Amino acid sequence: MVIGSALGGVACGLAAATWPRGRAALATVAALLVTNAGVHLHTTWRGKFRIWDRELDRLGLRGDEAVLDLGCGRGAVLIAAATRLPTGRATGVDRWTMDQSGNSRDATLCNAERAGVAERVEVVTADITELPFADASFDLVTSALAIHNIRARRDRLRTLDEAMRVLKPGGRLLIADLTHMAKQYAEHLGDCRVQGLGPGYWYGGPWFDVSLLSLSKAPGPGTEKPSTEPERRPTRKSPKNAPARSTPGHVSSPAEEGAR
Repeated sequence: MVIGSALGGVACGLAAATWPRGRAALATVAALLVTNAGVHLHTTWRGKFRIWDRELDRLGLRGDEAVLDLGCGRGAVLIAAATRLPTGRATGVDRWTMDQSGNSRDATLCNAERAGVAERVEVVTADITELPFADASFDLVTSALAIHNIRARRDRLRTLDEAMRVLKPGGRLLIADLTHMAKQYAEHLGDCRVQGLGPGYWYGGPWFDVSLLSLSKAPGPGTEKPSTEPERRPTRKSPKNAPARSTPGHVSSPAEEGAR
């Protein structure tokens, strides 16, 4: 997408310089395409990192929390969280589909090693619509441009329910996703906040803007001692001869290249 916009902008610019007729229109299209590519690259290389740094800092983490990142990709948010957890633990979950170039478990672990947080990071191959963790396992659950890739609406909402299930009472949820999707999530979850993240998280322009959904889970009776090791959910065995459960499909958006 980025390369296509850049090349298209250059082509239109050359055409504008060559053909007097329609020069103004071609020049305008060239400028728009080049700007689209530039904004996309800024978000991918810098903007999203700055925004997640800001939002994670606002949480005022103690440093001993257990954090879960849904659809962690190559680890941008996962690693940003881990750097704030000197005695905590950050767990990333993904299916490692090819909606993102270079997306793999090994790539994520390599990035964590380079950032110096490998000892605080764990990555798990799992479906985020059915998380392999026990209830109330995490102090913070995050996700960045992952949930909207799930094709069926019911499965997207099921992912939100799973996020709330594994979140501890008093824990916090942060989801950055396409604005129209974030509003759907808010309708499902209820008492939460949705705020636009601005040009720093645009993938090309305001037509592909991202918003942040945030909420705090209602505190339960009493308080629990923080744990950095999430408890794994027991694996359910399927009855003999039972039909296999289908895995929800995923669809890549045009901006998924380097999005998470």
